Amino acid sequence: MEGHRAERVTEAIREELAELISYEMSDPRVSSATVTEVHVSPDLRRARVSLAFPHREEADPALKALEKAKGFLRRELSRRLDLYRVPDLHFEADIGTVIGDRMDFLFRRIRKGRPRDVEKNGG
Repeated sequence: MEGHRAERVTEAIREELAELISYEMSDPRVSSATVTEVHVSPDLRRARVSLAFPHREEADPALKALEKAKGFLRRELSRRLDLYRVPDLHFEADIGTVIGDRMDFLFRRIRKGRPRDVEKNGG
């Protein structure tokens, strides 16, 4: 039963944070952030929020802005969700974003290298 409740709380927090960050925060540093996952501790006191960014260099300023807006976000969560205690929010960049950047770099190198390989083999 407690596991099911934690799942419901986690999903509710993820949905509300995604809406708050995407549509209701006016800070331009967080406009490109996308909430990918939320992990809530079993005692519902802490929540680790993973965010994806289109570009790696956008992550640090956005995470700093979210840390400063943590009070606003918790207050809005308490208004929207019927929780006894709103978890303390900890923000982090999603590791998939970093891997995605590396993959884009590798694919660009592959595309650039193929025409030379074809010329060597074909000509």
